[in-house]
Amino acid sequence: SSHDRRENHSSRHESLSPEDRLMERDRSRSRSPRKRRYSDDSRYDEEYSRREYYDDRTSDGRGRDRHYERWEDREHDRRKQRRYSSPDRRSPERSTGQSSLAHDETTSKKKKEEVDPILTRTGGAYIPPAKLRMMQEQITDKNSLAYQRMSWEALKKSINGLVNKVNVSNIENIIHELLQENIVRGRGLLSRSILQAQSASPIFTHVYAALVAIINSKFPNIGELILKRLILNFRKGYRRNDKCTILHSNSLLILLSQAHEVLCLEMLTLLLERPTDDSIEVAIGFIKESGLKLTEVSPRGINAIFDRLRHILHESKIDMRVQYMIEVMFAVRKDGFKDHPIIPEGLDLVEEEDQFTHMLPLEDDYNPEDVLNVFKMDPNFMENEEKYKMLKKEILDEGDTESEGNQEAGSSEEDEDDDEEEDEDGKCQKVTVHDKTEINLVSFRRTIYLAIQS
Repeated sequence: SSHDRRENHSSRHESLSPEDRLMERDRSRSRSPRKRRYSDDSRYDEEYSRREYYDDRTSDGRGRDRHYERWEDREHDRRKQRRYSSPDRRSPERSTGQSSLAHDETTSKKKKEEVDPILTRTGGAYIPPAKLRMMQEQITDKNSLAYQRMSWEALKKSINGLVNKVNVSNIENIIHELLQENIVRGRGLLSRSILQAQSASPIFTHVYAALVAIINSKFPNIGELILKRLILNFRKGYRRNDKCTILHSNSLLILLSQAHEVLCLEMLTLLLERPTDDSIEVAIGFIKESGLKLTEVSPRGINAIFDRLRHILHESKIDMRVQYMIEVMFAVRKDGFKDHPIIPEGLDLVEEEDQFTHMLPLEDDYNPEDVLNVFKMDPNFMENEEKYKMLKKEILDEGDTESEGNQEAGSSEEDEDDDEEEDEDGKCQKVTVHDKTEINLVSFRRTIYLAIQS
């Protein structure tokens, strides 16, 4: 048995001299790795056979099964390691699969490199304006898809930047810079940019309304497109009970000079038809901004709206806060809307005869023309660009002549005033002035009259 073999080996090891022991140790170290591995395996088997002997005595063969399971796992791992220890012994299927994967990765990288970021649907990564202009100059064919896409991206960035920085002090400069861009081609971008900027900054609604009024006086189709989208936004917010959307749409619709008063009255009637706290609040904000204009243009309509508010105040069950708002609205009307002018100071930039009003009812079906917001190749790109350049030149020349005429008129009026003052100075030096109003006599008669009445 293994136990007897171990006892014989230990007794023989003790009988050897120290020199013989060293020689045997060196001989065991000089064995080949393969033999060493087998010797390790035999030692491993010997150890587990010894454990099996004791396990058979104690656990009735359960340890034997456990030993064989571990031994099989060890053999499986050893065979697997031998099979894949060197790259030459790998399976050909696996090597071919890895090579095909590497080939696919290289082809996909080449395809990604070939795709131009400008020609992607979202416009690709950010390109600095100087580099974009340089790329445009390198393209010789102006009607090509790449050149038109680059010009579209530059137009979109320019319009968004100009609309976002407009205010009361620089609105005239912004208008001149906007006219330098082809806003006829980018009318969808301009409309979307104005509506987004107004909803993000409601405090600048008067400025955006003045900007739209100036654009509408030169390009009525752009003003009509903005008005259609505002009406559609209002109807969408009303169906969804979205108070913020209705407020933003109303605030800009009220101030637009191109919107007809019938549209405002229809919106107020719709809001007050089935009154709720939110609808009444929106209607009161609407009336505050447009009340003065509606009082001048349609007094009967505004009277009907206030009669409806009075009826709601007395008959409907509304919140106390909303009742107080209605009472404040009546006080504002009594004061003549003095704190809510039609056009704030500094934004009256369009003459009344140049304004163009659009008659668009509230319930009609309108096309928002969302296709204008995205890029589309134009086969007559250069012809349209030349047409817009001519139109832009006419508009800017008209503005320059008007400003020069105003300056000349102002200078001529100043010259006339100076001449009149000089003439008056000369007359004062030559002629003496006599008082023929008889002020002293009138005051004396008044004193006598008051004394008699007392």
